[in-house]
Amino acid sequence: MDNNKNNRREFIKKAALATAGVSYLGAVGFSAKSYGNIIGANDRLNVAIAGLGRRLGAFYEPIALPKSNVRLVTLCDVMKSQRDDAAASFSKHIDYIPKLENSIVKVIEDKEIDVLINATPDHWHAPGTWMAVEAGKHVYVEKPCSHNPWEGELLIAYKNKYNKVIQMGNQQRSSDHTIEIINQIHNGIIGKAFRATAFYINGRGEVPLQTAANPPEGLDWELFQGPAPRRSYTHNTWDYNWHWYGWDYGTAETGNNATHELDVARWALQVEYPKHVTVDSGKYHFVNDGWTMYDTMLATFKFEGDKTILWDGKSRNNYATYGSDRGTIIYGSEGSVFVNRELYRLFDRNGKLIKEVKTGNVEGSTNLGGGGDMSTVHIMNFFEAIRGKEKQNSTIDEGAVSTLLCHLANISHRIGENFECDPTNGHIKNKKGMELWSRQYEKGWEPKLKV
Repeated sequence: MDNNKNNRREFIKKAALATAGVSYLGAVGFSAKSYGNIIGANDRLNVAIAGLGRRLGAFYEPIALPKSNVRLVTLCDVMKSQRDDAAASFSKHIDYIPKLENSIVKVIEDKEIDVLINATPDHWHAPGTWMAVEAGKHVYVEKPCSHNPWEGELLIAYKNKYNKVIQMGNQQRSSDHTIEIINQIHNGIIGKAFRATAFYINGRGEVPLQTAANPPEGLDWELFQGPAPRRSYTHNTWDYNWHWYGWDYGTAETGNNATHELDVARWALQVEYPKHVTVDSGKYHFVNDGWTMYDTMLATFKFEGDKTILWDGKSRNNYATYGSDRGTIIYGSEGSVFVNRELYRLFDRNGKLIKEVKTGNVEGSTNLGGGGDMSTVHIMNFFEAIRGKEKQNSTIDEGAVSTLLCHLANISHRIGENFECDPTNGHIKNKKGMELWSRQYEKGWEPKLKV
């Protein structure tokens, strides 16, 4: 069955109008009346975006749509060319001119701003978020929401203390077809769901060796480093290669992309913290280039209740092992489901296709950057949760636990050992592993809240 009725415009319209029938209690526990006294259920939200790189296109539509009732106050980036390019791009979508700012710290200090969209590099995700929450702002933070497991715990603690809405960019949680099939899985359509295989493949090429260089013109290298320990600049670090040049800034491909698919797998199986992690990983392509992390990983997470999630990540071998470049396969006692950003397929136990549902969304591939319907709906859900009109499709509690799986796999790779975890909180039962539970911060950038 091919279901194309959820075309692009209808998909967004449905989410924007999905306020009817929502509980009288708002997303953060206030009644609609009480919440209205604080911010006003129909008030416009003043928004700033920090980090104007490849994800910028995801924010055009949710900010420009009149139904969103938001105003873009500030565009912020440590690179001048990206500020200028973002302003030019947004001018095609809005009829006013936002301020341009170099420093996220100044954005956070700006009392006019209600909401921070944090699309900075990974090492800035949690610190930028907790600083903004301390300053009274709600935060939409791109994945992964943290750079290490401790930061995920911190974000939940900050959310609880300051009573602000924090939402990670795990946008498939707002995908109609994914919500539909996950609910069916939870209702037993494939019997007992016991295993999920989450995967991502890409054909990334050779990365230059790091060489000492002056920061490019217009880049504030000091602010780029922010909470990370200081080091000298190396050529082209700021422009995406920070993902692969060591652990100060990036979280490897697992933090970069497994966050999405592992989130769907964990959601489908209704599991939280694993009890055991096994990883087989290595660098097998362009072995003498500047890529300092693994480019291939197989990870196995064992959970209570005899449930298992497998992660198959291949950054530099574009063979479509599962017939797609990304997605999740869920196995049950009576059938299986394949789901990605474009569709789901339901199979019986004999492998016969029972149902196929395709959507009209345009956010389905491994291509860099951009956005699409799921991002639009997810961000609009975040805006409405702030107003108390909708329940969040995914709280930061969910985002942090899914991101933790990525960190556990990375830690296993880094120490070269598999390990057991405490299934109540994910803490590693391995001394070397727990030494990587947090990270070193540049002096003065440590969080104020402790967990």
